Amino acid sequence: MGITEITYLWIIIALIIFPINLIYKAPYGKHSTKKWGKTIDNKTGWVLMEFPALITCPLIYYIVVEEISLSIGFIFIWITHYFNRTIIYPLKIKTKGKKIPVAIVASAFFFNVINGILNGYFIATIPFESISFTCILIGFIIFIIGLFINIFSDNILIKLRTNQKGYVIPKGGLFNYVSCPNFFGEIIEWLGFAIMTLNLGSISFLIWTICNLIPRSKAHHKWYNENFENYPSKRKAVIPYLL
Repeated sequence: MGITEITYLWIIIALIIFPINLIYKAPYGKHSTKKWGKTIDNKTGWVLMEFPALITCPLIYYIVVEEISLSIGFIFIWITHYFNRTIIYPLKIKTKGKKIPVAIVASAFFFNVINGILNGYFIATIPFESISFTCILIGFIIFIIGLFINIFSDNILIKLRTNQKGYVIPKGGLFNYVSCPNFFGEIIEWLGFAIMTLNLGSISFLIWTICNLIPRSKAHHKWYNENFENYPSKRKAVIPYLL
């Protein structure tokens, strides 16, 4: 089985997992539970599960690529996102005492290894010259918009955790329209990346992102509605005015 067939199989797995994610909430953050066994510190778990993505994609690209081309720009864009997620974000979050199941960390670690390999390989093997400038420009703009939404929304949540002892209703930015604008921003990011790079690996990542974050967003949205009587009724879960 070649890497293309493996990638199609990877996409099928995401589509199978999607309805399961809609039913069973990942047990961390607001939905934390001890039923999933041994736990570790939330910050430590976050770094461990994101770190493979930070290094695997650039490493595979370097190993596979025959000659460094402008496609290395895609790698720098990838590193920009994952340096924030792996290093900067864990340093900023205020989650003292919070735990995450080792099983969740292990599954995310495995996902990020596979995802990093696929994206590194396809970026290295798809000729940069075969991608139109229009796709690169549009995809890059969409990616930057998504990155901004993601980081801006995360910062709102981080400030809330700093100033409040318990959970409160987030306000400001796209929180006025959806419960999880940080997830919306991440979906937008990888949509832009898929348009920009035009390869099967980035498309598979976009599909996985959607299959993971839409159920996660719906679970958050339901939690907010169940725990706050005055939660804004017009807010959607993740996509403004739609979902």
